[in-house]
Amino acid sequence: MTVPRGEVFGFLGPNGAGKTTSVKLLLGLSRPSAGEARVLGAEVGDAAARRRIGYLPELFRYQSWMTAREVLALHCDLARIPRPDWQREIREALGLVGLAERADDLVGTFSKGMQQRLGLGVALLGRPELVVLDEPTSALDPVGRQDVRGIIGALRDRGATVFLNSHLLTEVERVCDRVAIVDRGRVVAQHRMSDLLRESGVRIRAAGLGGQDVEAANRHGLARLDGEWLEVDGIAEAAVPELVRELVARGRAIHAVVPSRQTLEERFLSLLGTGDASVGEDASPAVTKGLER
Repeated sequence: MTVPRGEVFGFLGPNGAGKTTSVKLLLGLSRPSAGEARVLGAEVGDAAARRRIGYLPELFRYQSWMTAREVLALHCDLARIPRPDWQREIREALGLVGLAERADDLVGTFSKGMQQRLGLGVALLGRPELVVLDEPTSALDPVGRQDVRGIIGALRDRGATVFLNSHLLTEVERVCDRVAIVDRGRVVAQHRMSDLLRESGVRIRAAGLGGQDVEAANRHGLARLDGEWLEVDGIAEAAVPELVRELVARGRAIHAVVPSRQTLEERFLSLLGTGDASVGEDASPAVTKGLER
């Protein structure tokens, strides 16, 4: 698996596929029994490289008697950020995650979503080159998820790499440049998002459709009839007007032409079922992995 620098990379798979284990291996929190990997150009576990990584675990707890500001100050210390920079780092992190007005409130008074925001703020301290987010929106409401999408976009804009481990496929589809799908500890597919979802289709509503129309449409893709609708999967965008002209030439009155596209969820399920193993390669990766445990 290769994660290019400066992209938002989605790491997907069913429960038990090995996603969180892979993250722990890449961060040096668990040791591999075989294989090798490099993160930010260094071997897994390299201390200097780890200081350039921000990490939001899936399950985390902060001391309930500490304020949000104190939690961030503690992690500034742990990350060895120079003390003169702490105030600026804490202010920027609180602002980014929407907790500026709750900076001096106790963590014990925070909702689960607010604690998730605080964890994200911790991951952003020190302007990391690689930010690893393990289910960052799992406890957030729709507004919070939109905020996280904005933060992820801002990280990409400043050149950081974001490694996003999530089971919320709609969120991944919105923010990721590339995804890898893992099943039972193996990457079964790795694609640019645009390539993964490029398979398109069209639904055409017309009166009097019949078998000859299906045969004509089958030259462009996989066609079927559903009442007054002719559905064609896998048709090229440029072929749609040609098909419409053929139907009109047969005397069909066209009432609607509706383009369609496979969702990430549909592609995800189909790839897990087929074991498609095509993988993209890129130079200067943020992460390369071939670990087993």
